[in-house]
Amino acid sequence: MNVLILGSGGREHAFAWKISQSNLLSHLFIAPGNPGTANVGTNLAVGVTDFEGIVAAIRAHNIELVIVGPEEPLVRGIRNFIESQPDLQHVGIVGPGSDGAQLEGSKDFSKNFMHTYGIPTAASKTFTKETIEEGLLYLEEQSLPIVLKADGLAAGKGVIIAQSLQEAKDALEEMLLESKFGAASEKVIIEQFLRGIELSVFVLTDGENYVVLPEAKDYKRIGDNDEGLNTGGMGAVSPVPFATAKFMELVKTKVIDPTLHGLNAENIKYQGFIFIGLMNHEGEPYVIEYNARMGDPETEVVLPRIESDFLSLLIASSNGTLSEQVLQISSQYAVTTMVVAGGYPENYRKGDVISNLEKIEDAFIFHAGTQEKEGEIITSGGRVMAFTGTSNTLENAIQKSQKAAITAKYEGKNFRRDIGLDVLRFKN
Repeated sequence: MNVLILGSGGREHAFAWKISQSNLLSHLFIAPGNPGTANVGTNLAVGVTDFEGIVAAIRAHNIELVIVGPEEPLVRGIRNFIESQPDLQHVGIVGPGSDGAQLEGSKDFSKNFMHTYGIPTAASKTFTKETIEEGLLYLEEQSLPIVLKADGLAAGKGVIIAQSLQEAKDALEEMLLESKFGAASEKVIIEQFLRGIELSVFVLTDGENYVVLPEAKDYKRIGDNDEGLNTGGMGAVSPVPFATAKFMELVKTKVIDPTLHGLNAENIKYQGFIFIGLMNHEGEPYVIEYNARMGDPETEVVLPRIESDFLSLLIASSNGTLSEQVLQISSQYAVTTMVVAGGYPENYRKGDVISNLEKIEDAFIFHAGTQEKEGEIITSGGRVMAFTGTSNTLENAIQKSQKAAITAKYEGKNFRRDIGLDVLRFKN
């Protein structure tokens, strides 16, 4: 089978690495890919929102399965576009159409969806530029801290947790009146702040059946001890010890099952991943957000723990045969540390040469924001690389991941040194 992965980040490198191990694979293509994916497949110079280019690549390379990595092409309707081509009806697609992708593409849609189908989530209300005065009054009635979310896609950064009323009001005005997150913040959801422990649950579905992939915990803030600005993710850990069998059963009955029921009730054909960001609030699961794809850097800890043929699972998701699959998960721990560019998540450095990668022996290297230039690997994005350590103990997995992050060299490198330590304390 010829397979095409859309995307260029650490998530897509992890996909490519895992799929390349399958006996079902003939040729693997990644568009546009990165220097890491080039080691396990063939990169194509096609952007993820170049739908005409993607369809041309599918035809040129006899692609039979397309896996959509990032959210933007999903929200824009890449599935719908491929399905509209009469000669590509045989092509399987992992990823929902634009209607299903609204779960991620519109926070307002997903909140209404959760309320309609009885899925536990924080109380909230949505406001626009026209209703900002109501929004400012609404803030005065809420307890602090309070959460403000941009309705649309904002690269994982459209969430503000305001600690004071003035901070909340300023944030609402910046988002609605000053377009802080561009078109993404034309609507803003003001949401109750839930206290508890966060974790991410990943579901792969064929529209009727589903499998629950290994859960993970990610680290969003730039600084140790969860301080500083929000980022796209600074690291991740799997498994998560507080995701007990009892809790995960609640997740299935109160969140996953009603989510799939709701999608079917809305006549939304959904084949692909559902990432469910959860809060364990006093032992009960509450949904913080949905994503219509796998998370990054969570994918870099989830995939190393999957022992089944991953490509076989993806094919089954695309053709409605997931009930025939058996998901085997390793009991090992996986820890990912993300190294980022100097200045990230604000204005950051680019073009710095990365060295010492050949000295990393005890961790998986997943390229994210990198490019190859004149035979050298250089930085080209805010999040540069993910280093994943695996071990029978959480302590060793942390050490392997951190050692790799220390070993890699480039100007301005930054990374968190506390990835997994909170889970280790919880576990002990």
